[in-house]
Amino acid sequence: MMNRFLQMCGICIALLLGGCSSDIKDYQSSMPAFNVFEYFDGELTAWGMVQDYTDKQTRRFEVSIVGTVEGDTLTLTEDFVFDDGETDQRIWKITRLSDSEYQGVADDIIGVAKGREVGNALQWQYDFELQLEDSSVVVSFDDWLYRQDDKHVFNVTSINKFGVEVGKITLFFQKK
Repeated sequence: MMNRFLQMCGICIALLLGGCSSDIKDYQSSMPAFNVFEYFDGELTAWGMVQDYTDKQTRRFEVSIVGTVEGDTLTLTEDFVFDDGETDQRIWKITRLSDSEYQGVADDIIGVAKGREVGNALQWQYDFELQLEDSSVVVSFDDWLYRQDDKHVFNVTSINKFGVEVGKITLFFQKK
C-alpha cells in the first residue's frame, strides 16, 4: 500500500514539475532579439562548467569560437580547452530554415540539431554521444541561450538520459 502511495506521489511531482517548464514563446517580447547569425558571426570567447546530477562541478572549460556566415549557413568552429588540459574541437554547420528556425550538424552530434529563436532566447535541442573513460553514452541536450546585449549571451543546458536530468552545463559567451 505504501509503495503504491509513493509511486503516485512521484507521478504527481513529475507532472507538476513538467508543467513548470519554460516555453520558447514566453520570450516573445524580450529584447534584444537573439539573431543567431548576427551574434555568432566573428570571434567569440566562452567559458563554462559541467555539473553532475548532484550539482557538483565536474569540469571547467574555455572555448575560442570563430563564426562565418555564407548565405543561409553559419559555420562555428569551437576550440575547447578543459581544466584538465584536454582539448577538443567541434565544427557546427547551422542552416537557417526560416526567420526563426534552424537546424545544425556536427561530428559528435547524433542526427540533426533543431533550434528556434523567439525574442532574446534560442532553444537548441540535440542528441550527443558523450565519451566516458571506457565507453560512450547517448544523452539529450536541451540548450537555452539568452542574449543579454550586443556582446553577451548566457547558456544553460540540461543533459538528459531517459527523460531524467543527469547533468547541466552553464556557459557564458562574449563577442570580441
